[in-house]
Amino acid sequence: MTQMQLDQLVAEATGDDVRAIRQRGFSVADPFEVAFDPEPDNLQPQMIDWDELELQRNLAFVSQGRVRHFV
Repeated sequence: MTQMQLDQLVAEATGDDVRAIRQRGFSVADPFEVAFDPEPDNLQPQMIDWDELELQRNLAFVSQGRVRHFV
């Protein structure tokens, strides 16, 4: 498959213009090249655990000001 064929197929599938697809940088991956990903392999996965983040923030929605006792 040529680059032009790939661009045309992606453009047809997405409904975008071929020029827009070319600008986005789609390319044919060689199945024998295992290091084609531009991201370094030694980094931790880039993800966010939203539940863990919320536990760390522990923000109150209502102010917990001084409690006044009336006698």
